[in-house]
Amino acid sequence: MNPRNKRTNIGTTIGSPHWFHSTQTRKVIKALRSEGAEVRFVGGCIRDTLANRPVKDIDLATPTIPDDIIKLLEKYNIRALPTGIQHGTITAVCEQKAFQITTLRKDKKTDGRHAEVVFTDDWASDSRRRDFTINSLSADLRGIVYDYNDGIVDLKHGRVRFIGSAQNRIDEDYLRILRFFRFQGEYGQLPIDSDVLRVLGSRASKLKKLSGERIRDEFFKILMVPDPVKILINMQECGILSIFLPEASTLRRLGHLNDLEKRISSVKDIMPNKLRRLAALFDPKINDTSLSSAMERLKLPNYDRSFLRGIINPEIESLTQMDKSQLLKLLRKFGPSQTRDLILLEWANNLMSSTTIPKSQTNTYISLLEKCTAWKSPRFPLTGTDALNLGVIEGPIIGAILASGEEWWERNGYTADRQKCLERMDLEVHKSTKKI
Repeated sequence: MNPRNKRTNIGTTIGSPHWFHSTQTRKVIKALRSEGAEVRFVGGCIRDTLANRPVKDIDLATPTIPDDIIKLLEKYNIRALPTGIQHGTITAVCEQKAFQITTLRKDKKTDGRHAEVVFTDDWASDSRRRDFTINSLSADLRGIVYDYNDGIVDLKHGRVRFIGSAQNRIDEDYLRILRFFRFQGEYGQLPIDSDVLRVLGSRASKLKKLSGERIRDEFFKILMVPDPVKILINMQECGILSIFLPEASTLRRLGHLNDLEKRISSVKDIMPNKLRRLAALFDPKINDTSLSSAMERLKLPNYDRSFLRGIINPEIESLTQMDKSQLLKLLRKFGPSQTRDLILLEWANNLMSSTTIPKSQTNTYISLLEKCTAWKSPRFPLTGTDALNLGVIEGPIIGAILASGEEWWERNGYTADRQKCLERMDLEVHKSTKKI
């Protein structure tokens, strides 16, 4: 036997997790095995089951070529989508559950962005083309794990390790630079090896060859690891963060935000948020040109750009100094989710100048967050029809009268009922008529 094909940790099994025996899983397996081909579960579902973590996606591998995979699935009335057929990947959709199925393969040619593959029936070779040892595990239909790269040992000890040469793995796909840091943040318990950091840093400029969308998606995943600042500091020290986000100047604020998200998790609806965490990296006084450049580099959708601008520089006074009517107006303008982000970012910003703030201020921030949770947006009880019924001629003046009435209603704490609002509108109509 080729030593490189030798299995380690023989005897390990994944037990009997729910996803392993689900109806959808069984149906897909039945279709793929209907002509006798071997099928195994691969990648994240095995890694996370062994690590006692929730399994998000179920990936499968088989020596069967993609065109035949499609035929087998369709024969059993399972929808087959050629999502990555040029690389041997088909997505099966069974009862609204997606399964990624990939033909065993080896890399024929790579350029750091794209790979040209050839299909194989060699499970060990297929495992070696993956990025990290913990992602190279597979399990057969009895639940027996196949480990060709000591991935189980690495997973147990919290070691994120490239398969073979780190430089070779990175040069096959430059996105692995960011993937390494993401997996380090999710699974790493040991410090990053200095030689690996050196290789990662030496390849940092290669990230410029990747699309902004690929970098953005992977970076958002990094921001959502349990302790993103620890990872970002490593990225900063080896010159990687500055390649695609040189504007990230306030890592300490993200650290305080991350701590707050954990400390006040008892307040309902406080959950990590990728855009809030991204906003924390920018100086609140960042100019629009620099912010626009950063957002363009990450190819953020228009909605995300608008949202970020709103929480980075909202042009409002200190939230803790707001009276009730000002807070209600803010909530109605931004909604509870964005207002919550504004509160947390201001709180984190204050902690940058002093890690301890008065207990009264802390209680105020918590109270503001609780008001966000309890908020139910009041609805202005009048419409343009009401203005027409009062004799207003259709046109721009209706919008002006409605806006004036709603501002009055808002200024008075949303307490006026429909009748009082109608009386107020009647006054506005008479004023407008006199002006005409």
